[in-house]
Amino acid sequence: VSSKMAENLLDTNVNQEQSPKQVDSGNIQGDDQKELSPDKEISDVMSGSSVLAPEAVKSPPPQAPARPRPKKAPELPIFECKNWLIHQHYIRKEYELCKALIKEELQESQGMCEYAIYVQALIMRQEGNIQESLELFQTCSLLNPQSVENLKQVARSLFLLGKHKSAIDVYNEASKMNMKDWEIFHNLGVCYLFLKEYSKAKENLKLAVQYSRHEVSFQMLARVYLLEHDVDMALDIYKRAVEFSPENPDLLTNLGLLYLQTEQYQRAFEHLGNALTYDPVHVKAIMAAGSMMQSHGDFDVALTKYRVAAASTPESAPLWNNIAMCFFGKKKYVAAISCLKRAVYLAPFDWKVLYNLGLVHLTMQQYASAFHYLSAAINIRPKMGELYMLLAVALTHLEDEQNARRAYEQAANLDQKNPSVNLNYCIFLMNHGERKAAARQFSVFEQKLQDAKKHTSTVDQELLDMASRLGPSLHLGENMVWNQQQGAEESKPQPPSRASVSTAHTNDVAPSPEKEAPVPTAPPAELEPTAPPPPEAEAELALPTPPTHPIEDDTRRSREPAQRVALPAD
Repeated sequence: VSSKMAENLLDTNVNQEQSPKQVDSGNIQGDDQKELSPDKEISDVMSGSSVLAPEAVKSPPPQAPARPRPKKAPELPIFECKNWLIHQHYIRKEYELCKALIKEELQESQGMCEYAIYVQALIMRQEGNIQESLELFQTCSLLNPQSVENLKQVARSLFLLGKHKSAIDVYNEASKMNMKDWEIFHNLGVCYLFLKEYSKAKENLKLAVQYSRHEVSFQMLARVYLLEHDVDMALDIYKRAVEFSPENPDLLTNLGLLYLQTEQYQRAFEHLGNALTYDPVHVKAIMAAGSMMQSHGDFDVALTKYRVAAASTPESAPLWNNIAMCFFGKKKYVAAISCLKRAVYLAPFDWKVLYNLGLVHLTMQQYASAFHYLSAAINIRPKMGELYMLLAVALTHLEDEQNARRAYEQAANLDQKNPSVNLNYCIFLMNHGERKAAARQFSVFEQKLQDAKKHTSTVDQELLDMASRLGPSLHLGENMVWNQQQGAEESKPQPPSRASVSTAHTNDVAPSPEKEAPVPTAPPAELEPTAPPPPEAEAELALPTPPTHPIEDDTRRSREPAQRVALPAD
C-alpha cells in the first residue's frame, strides 16, 4: 500500500512539472530502473529529496516564439449607417427631422450618401420644388449610374416640369436597363398622350398591361381611345379592367358612365349600383346615379343622393350645380340661383354653371343678369351656338335689335344640329316683319327636325306645337315635313319637363363632341305675326332641351311678380 501511495505522489509531482508527452516518456524510462525500497521512497518523499524525479526524464523542448499579431484594419466611414433612421422619419412624414438628419449625414459623408440625397429630392418634390428635386435626382444618377430607379425619378421630375420630350428620352434610356418594367412603359404612354401622339401612347400602354396588369394602365389606355372617339374600344378596355379588378369602384363608375354616354341606361345603372355597393360614399358614382334620376324627373331622389355626396365633398362645384338644377326643375328658382352662385364661386370658369345661371335669370325675367352670365359663358366657350341663342333672347328683351340679330346669325352658323336655334331666329324675324328671311329659317328648322328624328325617337312636343302655330303665319299650310308623324306623337303622354344636368365635371372620361351633356335652353323672343292671329294668341316656344319655362311674348303686358321660394334650411 505504501508503495502505491509513493507512486501516486510521484505521478502527481511529474504532472505539475512536465507536459503529458514528457510524463509518458519518463514513465517508460522509469520502468527500466531498479525498484526502490518502500521505506526509502517514503523517507525521500517526506524529506523532499530530488530522488523523486527519474533520472531519465527529459526537459521540455524550447517553445517557438509567438508570431506578432497583425495590426487592426483602419475603420472606414459607412455612409449608409443612418439610412434606416432617415427612412423611418420619411415614411412618418416627419420631414423637418428627416432633413436635419440628412444634412448631418451629408456633412459626414461629404455629399456621397446616395440614399440621403434621394430622400431629400423626394421631400423637395413633395414641397413643390420640382427643379431642385430634379438636380438632386441627377446627382443620385451620377453617384450610381446603373440604378434604374434614379433615372425613373429624373424622368418623373422632367414630366412634372412639362418637359415631356426630355422625359421620354430618359425613360427610353431606363428601358434599356430593364426591358420589362411596366412602370417605364406606362409613363412613356402618358408622356406620348400629353404630346398627342396617340398611336405611340397606345403601344406603350399595351406593353405596360402586358408586362403587369395595373388599374391605372387600363384607365389611361381607355382615355386614349376616348380621345380618338373610339367609345367601343374604351368600353372593351374597361370591361377587361373590371374583370381584373371587379371590386374597384372607380373602374365600375367609369364603365357605368360610358354606358350612360352610349344610352345603355340599364347597364349603366347596374355598374353604378355595384360601385356604390363597394363604396357607398363614392362621390363620382353618387353624382352619376343622381344625374340619371334627375334626367328622369326624380328630383327628390336625386337630392337625397346629392345630400350624401355633399357630406364628403361640400366644395364641389358640379355637385352644387346639379342641386341647383333639381331646384330649377321643381320651380324653386331662388333656391336654384343660390346654389348656382355657390357653384360659380367655387368654379368661376365653369361655362356650364354660367350657362345655367343665365337660363335661370331668363326664366325669372332678369334679362340684364342673364346677359352678364351668358356673356361670361361665351368668353369661355365661344363656339357653342346655344349660348349665342340665349344671349339673343336676352338682347331681344333688352330691346337691342342689332346685337340680337348678330347673335342669332352667329348661333345659326355655329350650331348645325339644334332646330330650336333656327325656330327662334324665325320668330325674331317675324316680329320685325322679315317674312322671307323667316320662311328660309323655318325651312332650315324643318330639315334639322327631320334629321333629329332619324337619330332619336323623342322630340320635344312643345317645339312641335310652336312650329304648328308658326306655320300658318308664314302661309306654309300643312305641307311641313314634321307634320307627318306629329299625330302619332301627340297621342302619347309626354313626360314632365326636366331640368338639365351638367355632369361632365364628374366624369373623367371625356365625352365625344357629338354627345355632350344636355344643357337647358330658354324660350325665344316674342312673336308678332303680320297675319291676323286669333285673339289672346301667344307665341311661346319651348326649346328641345327641357325644362321649359316660357317667357311671355308681349313685354308690354302687365306681369305678375315671380313667386320666390326660400332656400331650405338644410
